[in-house]
Amino acid sequence: MRVVIVGAGIAGLTLALELHDAGIECRVYEAAPEILPMGVGINVLPHATKVLGRLGLESALAEVAVTTRESVFYNRFGQMIYREPAGRFAGYSTPQFSIHRGELQTVLLQAVRERLGSDAVVLGHVCHGASQDERCATAHFRDPAGVALPAVRGDVVLACDGVHSTIRKQLHPEEGEPLYTGVNMWRGTTVMPPILTGASMIRAGWLAGGKMVIYPIRDDVDGQGNQLVNWVAELQTERHERRDWTRRADVGDFLFAFETWRFDWLDVPEMVHHAGEVLEYPMVDQDPLGHWTVGRLTLVGDAAHPMVPRGSNGAGQAILDAHALRTALVECADPVAALRRYEEVRLPATARVVRTNRVRPPDAILREVWERTGDRPFERIEDVISLSELQGISDSYKEVAGYSRAQLADPA
Repeated sequence: MRVVIVGAGIAGLTLALELHDAGIECRVYEAAPEILPMGVGINVLPHATKVLGRLGLESALAEVAVTTRESVFYNRFGQMIYREPAGRFAGYSTPQFSIHRGELQTVLLQAVRERLGSDAVVLGHVCHGASQDERCATAHFRDPAGVALPAVRGDVVLACDGVHSTIRKQLHPEEGEPLYTGVNMWRGTTVMPPILTGASMIRAGWLAGGKMVIYPIRDDVDGQGNQLVNWVAELQTERHERRDWTRRADVGDFLFAFETWRFDWLDVPEMVHHAGEVLEYPMVDQDPLGHWTVGRLTLVGDAAHPMVPRGSNGAGQAILDAHALRTALVECADPVAALRRYEEVRLPATARVVRTNRVRPPDAILREVWERTGDRPFERIEDVISLSELQGISDSYKEVAGYSRAQLADPA
């Protein structure tokens, strides 16, 4: 079997490693003429690190990431609502990593080139469609200047070409525009002293008046103990632009909502003012599709299930897709049947995550406390909400996203 992978993002590179590990020939075709470490931070949760660990990547990731110790929730007045351990500190068999997206992609890319060969990732190939017959599937390419390149054939073509997927548009030409949730987000990184444990994932505030997600993604970046800290500001607003992970932003568009966020453990305005590049992105998703697969073509990762960037689910679900595809292609001699089996496993699971993110996101704890307190400080959190309720909200989302401890427990 020979597999053509379109796109060298997290989904495509993880998929290449999975297929190589299973003895399946594949090659990755990427539109960009050069792969640069772009983006900001993401969290790699235990369900994803379990897959990457099986591929022998845990040590390489640990060298360039922060191993997350805890998740902690605050209101906008700096009062702690709830904290829980994360990854191995919570009893999982694998860690949770906080990492720059570019570093994760680099680790994957290096592993692909080392294991599959230096020519395993072909750059400068912009896919403009795919076709198929009874025997094979074909990906069609142009170079970045628009000049036609030779088509590439394989037993299947797997579209890992992201939220602007050409093959998704080909398979679903009537699909509408992304759905804006009414929330815009601004993202940046700041070199600064460690916050709390130095390995805490912090969520604070709520969307109506401003919410922050803050966590470190690299230790001791300057030899003086400072960390590279990733932050995301989220705010309800009608203002938003077309989704583009590289769109630069002006801090004046959102910082007004956080001017009073000066706590004894963190000064948010100071953190934002000392950031390097600040990017913006609308909180958008798309309705789950009825199908991803047509014969020898299928969708993977963001091309299959674009979702609002909450709970680090974009990368995590893409990594799970890759593992599921590997399993299906190994177990099914017929590649067409394999793609159908993959879809049967992953489409319902990711659709549930997309829909849950809309109504009960991973930070629903913050909304619950915001509503019960009327956005006012509290004297004791126990008078607002019980510990068992807080744990229940958190555990419920883990179950939906596929990373509860029971779901990830190794067989006895």
